[in-house]
Amino acid sequence: MSGAKKRKYSDEYIKYGFTVIERNGFHLPQCVICHTVLSNDALRPGRLERHLSTNHKALKEKPKEFFTAKLHELNRMKLDSSSVFHQETWKLVEASYELSQLIAKAKKPHSVGETLVKPCLLSAANTVLGEESQRKLSKISLSDNTVKRRIDELSEDIKEQVLEKIKASRFFAIQCDESTDVAHLCQLLVYSRFVDEGTVKEEILFSAALETTAKAIDVFSKVDEFFQEHGLSWEKLVGVCTDGAPSMIGSRSVFVKLVKEKNPAVTGTHCVIHRQSLASKTLPGNLRSSLNLTIKVVNFVKNSSLNSRLFAALCSDLGTDYKTLLFHTEVRWLSKGNMLSRLYELKDEVEIFLQKQKQDKLYEAFREEDFQLSLAYLVDFFEAINNLNLKLQGRNTNIIAHSDVIRAFTEKIHLWKRKVQVGNFSSFSHLNELLSEKRNIEQYDVTKEVLSHLHSLAEEFIHYFPDVSMKNSLWTLVQNPFNTDVELLLESLQEEAIDLKCDSSAKRDFETMKLEEFWVKYLPMYPKIGEEALRVILPFSSTYLCETGFSALVVLKTKQRNRLDVENDLRCALSSFNPRISDLVMKKQQHPSH
Repeated sequence: MSGAKKRKYSDEYIKYGFTVIERNGFHLPQCVICHTVLSNDALRPGRLERHLSTNHKALKEKPKEFFTAKLHELNRMKLDSSSVFHQETWKLVEASYELSQLIAKAKKPHSVGETLVKPCLLSAANTVLGEESQRKLSKISLSDNTVKRRIDELSEDIKEQVLEKIKASRFFAIQCDESTDVAHLCQLLVYSRFVDEGTVKEEILFSAALETTAKAIDVFSKVDEFFQEHGLSWEKLVGVCTDGAPSMIGSRSVFVKLVKEKNPAVTGTHCVIHRQSLASKTLPGNLRSSLNLTIKVVNFVKNSSLNSRLFAALCSDLGTDYKTLLFHTEVRWLSKGNMLSRLYELKDEVEIFLQKQKQDKLYEAFREEDFQLSLAYLVDFFEAINNLNLKLQGRNTNIIAHSDVIRAFTEKIHLWKRKVQVGNFSSFSHLNELLSEKRNIEQYDVTKEVLSHLHSLAEEFIHYFPDVSMKNSLWTLVQNPFNTDVELLLESLQEEAIDLKCDSSAKRDFETMKLEEFWVKYLPMYPKIGEEALRVILPFSSTYLCETGFSALVVLKTKQRNRLDVENDLRCALSSFNPRISDLVMKKQQHPSH
């Protein structure tokens, strides 16, 4: 390079994303994005701009301040004597974060990093890539304590992102529930829903242990403490959904009431799935007795390991599709219907088994025609309840959609009543099939029993869902602003509603966009009705996300890990946000594995 022209660096070149390093008396341009070092001859605007356009096209329009900030980050990083990064160490730390995140996502113990993950990596690397690759991978830090620290840092970064989004959102809503873990600690779980990037998102906000009691004031104190610590405004909260327990929304100590003292405009919602479960519990005396008998039969077969093996052998000999009966539990929404369905599938085999085991009383009771009819009806009824429950589960739902589902089910109950009154049992396939097989059965008692149950069921749904049958003009506007009677709206909303109704561009968007995305997009243009729409669709209508969170909690916190502070692991396992690992690596003082 002795005969070449020595080019000099200009401070203006930072706008192309380049700083300078000096080597052997020559200025060499270095990219602040990818850290590539070019030759001295490349120190000209055209060459530098070409590198930016070719390798970092998305950053081409970024202002000079952006690249200056990247330069500051670059200067903070550790350099060696020749100004070349410790790229290998950087990648090792990044890999440590990535693997720790995967461990958290899989809800595995932290120790699995050094006891399973790393040995697998090293074994595979040695076999496929050779000893040199194995030596490099052996430097990845995956000790128990390291994985724990990484997960804590990943969780903190995710929390920061969520809080930033919530603070930037016009409104937000929460759902909360509590459950006791394996260490007998009461764990409070809170999810949030907010507006971000033109749509509505749902994310875990925090979890916390309630050290003593789980009363309304205890729950509220934890939530209020979190809000104050992280600068969340009660004024922006539009909805709170709870499971309906007395500590949350009951007649004694009311969590929602305490929230309303902070913000009277908050909408309090009793979880629609819990309400449906409560409404479905009602059973007349005969049906209740039949249900108890089914539970007694299942318990006889399942409670003894010997009986379970003998029953499985019997089913195998008879060539059935299933070989076991199912238990049920009150806290699992679908288990009772699944238990009854399986019992009905294997009822012939159960009869044979009870007779072989000389359970004469159970055998005779199980074979009675009245019980067989009741069992068939119970199977049909709980199948319908399970289908309803599944429709109410899931993410990204709102009170309007859930109300439509409940309204449809209540209409079905009335339809079933009208059909049964004239002796038509076609809506209950198992019962209808059984009645068709046994035409000599007197249908009067069956009809009376089913009608009694359907009547009480309809009353229970009216009791637990009093708002479903009420016509709400605002809900109609939210569901379809182009097919609503403007005169039924509040006067303050009527003119804006007319403007929106006549907006042909908005109408085209409404036909193609999701409901939440539509109202988020048109909030700036129609602020009054847009705000009212968000107050309707943003609040949670169920605590489904909390329930899924508790399922993850059961996997994470076991008898072997009963002292685990579960919040950070839980957030990493449940969050859809990606942690900013490159930023975390940049802040970290890098070190080899230990």
